Amino acid sequence: MADVIADKEWLKENMDAELYYMFRDLWRAEDRETILQNRLRYDITIIPPRRMGMEFVKTQGHYHPECCPGLTYPEIYEVQEGRAHYLLQKKEEGRIVDVVLVEAEAGDKVIIPPNYGHVTINPSEEALRMANWVSNAFASLYQEFNSMGGAAYFELVDGRFVRNPRYGEVPELRRVKPAEIPELGIVREMDMYELIKRPSSLEFLNRPDRYMWVFDRCLR
Repeated sequence: MADVIADKEWLKENMDAELYYMFRDLWRAEDRETILQNRLRYDITIIPPRRMGMEFVKTQGHYHPECCPGLTYPEIYEVQEGRAHYLLQKKEEGRIVDVVLVEAEAGDKVIIPPNYGHVTINPSEEALRMANWVSNAFASLYQEFNSMGGAAYFELVDGRFVRNPRYGEVPELRRVKPAEIPELGIVREMDMYELIKRPSSLEFLNRPDRYMWVFDRCLR
């Protein structure tokens, strides 16, 4: 995390601070085989409220590797408690071409489309608890965010978003709302874990090429 924290003075005094907690490969006993057969992984992350000097607490940020020509693995999140800001960025030919903020509350689902890196920020005074479904066929890629000192923007505790100067020119930040995909059962009222009862609803995590219509609706 040291590489991606904007406020280096805060970092000097808080090198051992615990910022968030990740619990990976979770399942109910009766769902274990279905999850493994469909190459999936279910995780829960808890981000307590905290200010890291001038910015809100956040995750390290990562990209996913390519799973088919031209498309990286997608992911889906659910806010279970608290509020989350998902900061997404898309890179093409060495430059950032899109930066999106998705503001989510308890019950909201947020799909990370192929080819977007992402950071999760807790902008509130309460703990953020979120779950995710993702393919189990890869490991996340952190080097890009580490080498660039974080995402293209930092969210400051006064509510402003400021550009990360290491990126040079980047697009204006645009804001979108969480999208529902009722055709796949991805709606606010549904506990996202229960999607495993119909594994085809999560097929897009391993075969994004078949679900471009889903991603086209995510970041409008």
